[in-house]
Amino acid sequence: DLLNAIKSHKYTQKNPKTPRPKIEIPLNCSAYNLTIRTCPSNYPATYNPEEDLDRPSSATCPEFFRWIHEDLRPWAQTGKIPDLDLMFNCGDPPVVMSRAFIGPNATSIPPVFNYCKDKNTLDIIFPDWSFWGWPEVNIRPWIPLLKQIKEGNNKKKWEDKEPYAYWKGNPKVAATRKDLLKCNVSPKQDWNARLYVQVDWKREQRQGYRQSNLADQCTHKYKIYIEGAAWSVSEKYILACDSVPLIVKPRFFDFFSRGLIPLHHYWPIKDNDKCRSIKFAVDWANSHQKEAQEMGKTTSGFIQKELKMDNVYDYMFHALNEYAKLLQYEPTIPEKAIEICSESMACTATGRNKDFMIESMVNSSADSAPCTMAPSYDPSSLYSLLRKNANIIEKVSSWEKQYWENQTRKP
Repeated sequence: DLLNAIKSHKYTQKNPKTPRPKIEIPLNCSAYNLTIRTCPSNYPATYNPEEDLDRPSSATCPEFFRWIHEDLRPWAQTGKIPDLDLMFNCGDPPVVMSRAFIGPNATSIPPVFNYCKDKNTLDIIFPDWSFWGWPEVNIRPWIPLLKQIKEGNNKKKWEDKEPYAYWKGNPKVAATRKDLLKCNVSPKQDWNARLYVQVDWKREQRQGYRQSNLADQCTHKYKIYIEGAAWSVSEKYILACDSVPLIVKPRFFDFFSRGLIPLHHYWPIKDNDKCRSIKFAVDWANSHQKEAQEMGKTTSGFIQKELKMDNVYDYMFHALNEYAKLLQYEPTIPEKAIEICSESMACTATGRNKDFMIESMVNSSADSAPCTMAPSYDPSSLYSLLRKNANIIEKVSSWEKQYWENQTRKP
């Protein structure tokens, strides 16, 4: 199953006295039977990592891993997990509305894994597919892409970057994005924003267009993140630049965004007054260059360190492992189940889909166990964390209000 597959990536079988060399399992399409869809039999067996005394000690997980406990809290309090292995919603918006499970006649809450959630939904957040590449628009898997973006950050010194807020995307997917376009520069007004409409990526790919390197978009000191139909995969690409992220007040959050701190990792932008909010943010940052540059470096460092691929796999492991602890039955393999392995996915793929699968494939176990996850928040510490972030955003709002009041007083 998926949990065991992730475990096999995280643990290496070794003798405590004589460590064995790392075992690599390359893609073997010749061993995959396309007719009966039989996977190769040379995958290493799983084992109990606690018995491996020679394995390196595990690191501490990033703080945002603690939200796994919060996502699973509705079931942890009751233990009412249905007798099924896993449900996953592959669409962008969350689907488990909390209001549907309130009252004396409410049914049990279905545990559904998803890429994002908001304060009104109970979906269990899981890392999204784009970490393994986005072949439709030629965005490479996360490890080589992160290296590209890091190299792109070094192409221009901070002082040589454009002192404006940059955004490029599809405005058709959400009303809030259409509203953002009103903030673009015009002959009558300059809100310090440089906004560009992204045409149909998929159509451009069909016509032979090659998507530009995302690192080439790290040329502005400030970059805007705004949601689409739900959360947007563009978030991590924006945060990976050394630019200051200007995050338009989000409704949704993914698995790592709950670890972002306003004024430390990003500058909060109002959703109901975007243009003036962006104008103030850029004016403030342009007059506080040292602080702005430090914020950009802090955020890109967060992405490079906390969102490295090992941590993505660790988050997947811990989310599934904590979920598995709540199951009240022993899962079994269904009679007509089809085994999924690297070969069953990549050997039948073609073109860029296959290239990205091979590029992102993990063909050996890790040298250490998954990171150690901190315990769940107690109610008071969680409230304190949320209140602290809200207070920072309120502080920025008061600065902004004072800024515009001063503007109206000028002759």
